[in-house]
Formats: sequence, structure tokens, C-alpha cells
Amino acid sequence: MPEISLFGGIRIKMFYDDHNPPHFHAEYAGYKALIDIQRGYVIRGALPFRQLKFVLAWGEMHRDELMQNWELAKDQQPLKQIEPLM
Repeated sequence: MPEISLFGGIRIKMFYDDHNPPHFHAEYAGYKALIDIQRGYVIRGALPFRQLKFVLAWGEMHRDELMQNWELAKDQQPLKQIEPLM
């Protein structure tokens, strides 16, 4: 699973051939969450409140880039790095 961003100890990743809806994976200190790209909410899992706020803000700022990476992943193409929040 390629890492597409890293900030504040939070790793943002995407799987190739992942299921819909379009989403990304956020990991922090043993916590894991799947975040819906288009709607900006947690599909599954959990993060500490502060880190979740950062991840959701970052996801909103980079929604277009995340959707581009989602399409690249579906086509088995290399994913692009996305600027960190901090």
C-alpha cells in the first residue's frame, strides 16, 4: 500500500484495487481509519480527535489530488505524493 503523504506522525496511504467508495487510509500510533474522500467522514476505524481533525482538513484541501490518485490506483499506475498538512 503506497504512502502518499506523511505529517504529524500520520501516514496517509491508498491500496491498489480497493473497494468503493473512494477513500484513503490514515494511520497514527496504532490507530487506523478509512476516510471517504468525497464526503470527508470516517467509513471505518478511529483516530484520536486531534489527528482526525488534521486528517479531515487535509483531505478537504486535497480532495482533487486524492481523487486523481484513486483513479491512478484503479489503473494500477504509480500514485503521486500529496503535500503534507504541516
